[in-house]
Amino acid sequence: MKKVLVTGADGFIGSHLAESLLEKGYDVRAFVYYNSFGNWGWLDTLPREKRNSIEIFAGDIRDPNGVRTAMKGAAQVFHLAALIAIPFSYHSPDSYVDTNIKGTLNVLQAARELETEKIMVTSTSEVYGTAQYVPIDEKHPFQGQSPYSATKIGADRLAESFYRSFGLPVSIVRPFNTYGPRQSARAVIPTIISQLLAGKEEIRLGSLTPTRDFNYVKDTAAGFIAIAESERTIGEEINIATGRELSIGDLAGTIIRQINPKAEIVCEQQRLRPEKSEVSRLLGSNAKIKELTDWKQQYTFEQGIAETIAWMRENMGRYKADIYNL
Repeated sequence: MKKVLVTGADGFIGSHLAESLLEKGYDVRAFVYYNSFGNWGWLDTLPREKRNSIEIFAGDIRDPNGVRTAMKGAAQVFHLAALIAIPFSYHSPDSYVDTNIKGTLNVLQAARELETEKIMVTSTSEVYGTAQYVPIDEKHPFQGQSPYSATKIGADRLAESFYRSFGLPVSIVRPFNTYGPRQSARAVIPTIISQLLAGKEEIRLGSLTPTRDFNYVKDTAAGFIAIAESERTIGEEINIATGRELSIGDLAGTIIRQINPKAEIVCEQQRLRPEKSEVSRLLGSNAKIKELTDWKQQYTFEQGIAETIAWMRENMGRYKADIYNL
């Protein structure tokens, strides 16, 4: 049972990854954001047997001493801790630099000192900006179209520099848009579903024309593990993508037809991103991950959406459908 650390394990993707690693027999240590309530985020919702099988470390990714302590004894580190909401990054960019860039630096420095076997640094498809060509492969240029994406570009390049400068065994894992159970309401899919399940006839959204490549969260978690388990992925930047794009308008229509066909979409001004910040098109290539690992997509979009809707029906008390969540 290899000891692994997952930072950001209290979050959406992190909790699914920690759960998947546990199911595959790994010895999992979860780095969760310290708070005085003893709240472990989404890990609190796991069955007791699973939750008790995970070692919890509460800390702050911005604290180098805490990060180093959490990483001791871990053969591999999955670094997912980050601030991710794009609208919030417009008015609080300092916090994104501290968390996303300095937090990643703390992980890299500790890994170098502790001689960690492998580090998976989490990137995002947002680093590419609006597609200059499709499908977007790992050679596509980077473009910081929001403070969030700029900090993730910075974190990626730090990771690359530690690989090239010090031989640190780093892989940069770049998921395209992930969705599924436990996702926060700041993302578009739970925004649509929560409004519909709350009985709203007008579904308030931002721009409907951008397209995205949507990964179901269990496929994303499987991608992280496949990259970690392959000896060919060190020093590489690797997309996790489906190769299928869907516009926000078509996405909303698909979900509306499943829950309340009478509902209508209303474009709300406050939900629109600044024109030059909006990423108009994302469609990823998964050729590289398929070449370097044994990963393949297990869930169709239709299957993933059905599971997400079913989960949200049972957990609507966790969502505030009446407000715009940044």
